Amino acid sequence: MAQETATDNGHGHIPVMRDRMGELLRPAVERFGPHAVIVDGTLGAGGHTEYFLDTFPEASVIGIDRDGAALAQAGERLARFGDRFAPVRGRFDCLAESLRDGTGPVFETVRAHGLAGAFFDLGVSSMQLDQEERGFAYRVDAPLDMRMDPSAGITAADVLNTYSHGDLAHVLKAYGDERFAGKIASAVLDEREKAPFDTSARLVELLYRVIPAATRRTGGHPAKRTFQALRVEVNRELDALTNVLPMVAEALGPGGRAVFMSYQSHEDKLVKRAFTEWTTSKTPAGLPTELPGMAAEFRMVTHGAEKASVAEVEVNRRAAPVRVRAVEKLEQQ
Repeated sequence: MAQETATDNGHGHIPVMRDRMGELLRPAVERFGPHAVIVDGTLGAGGHTEYFLDTFPEASVIGIDRDGAALAQAGERLARFGDRFAPVRGRFDCLAESLRDGTGPVFETVRAHGLAGAFFDLGVSSMQLDQEERGFAYRVDAPLDMRMDPSAGITAADVLNTYSHGDLAHVLKAYGDERFAGKIASAVLDEREKAPFDTSARLVELLYRVIPAATRRTGGHPAKRTFQALRVEVNRELDALTNVLPMVAEALGPGGRAVFMSYQSHEDKLVKRAFTEWTTSKTPAGLPTELPGMAAEFRMVTHGAEKASVAEVEVNRRAAPVRVRAVEKLEQQ
């Protein structure tokens, strides 16, 4: 695999495992030839999509992002590819609707042949993380927003200021694996009685106060898990992932491949569960032959979850937690 560079053509975003993603999609893209369309469900800064369009000159890409500003910037970056790139604004579980209702030759090709590839990088876009005013980072004082689409939905401040103790503790525990979820929720409710939460510094200060010193010394930054949990809740990330998985299974053409990059255990568990179901025969155990219509519809491409190389992590620390899984849709008999 080619060594990835530490920069991304001046766009401030390093596509994680970029070359490997191309390797995983290549057999499907080559099989589909001029009918190859890849959907990038998490377009972000457009780094992966740019690589796919450069690497596969016959392929087209549908890029989905809910952030209008990100979509516009990626559109400028990808303008040189003309109508080989088709942007869609929305949360990635708008996939089925977009493929059904989209206009233009790229969407017509998908409706005729199915998708050659479905690619989802579930990490937060580096571009969004680097925009301090978005509130994703806990190392700077910024508004507690965390919406990937700044024009819609509740903010992290809304969650902190309105959720009950039980609901807030559930969010912190389920989405952040936070051991001290109950204590943090109690402290938040006490603190918001004095004044509503509006910026991140006050929340970080509270977390330093609530989380025991021994845990802070060994568990990384004390705000990491809480900020992760709030982001997942604000953007309904697990709902979107649960919704889109069956859409991907339906939209892929025979020989098409789905590749998912997860950065959190709860995301990877959802992907693993779906892929296991897709690649498992439904014929009852013990029967000598496969029952009609019960055979597995997919095969595993990756063996377990792949990780970024040590060399890549040294260049791009955001690659450290990634887990990659890929499947291929089979021809149905």
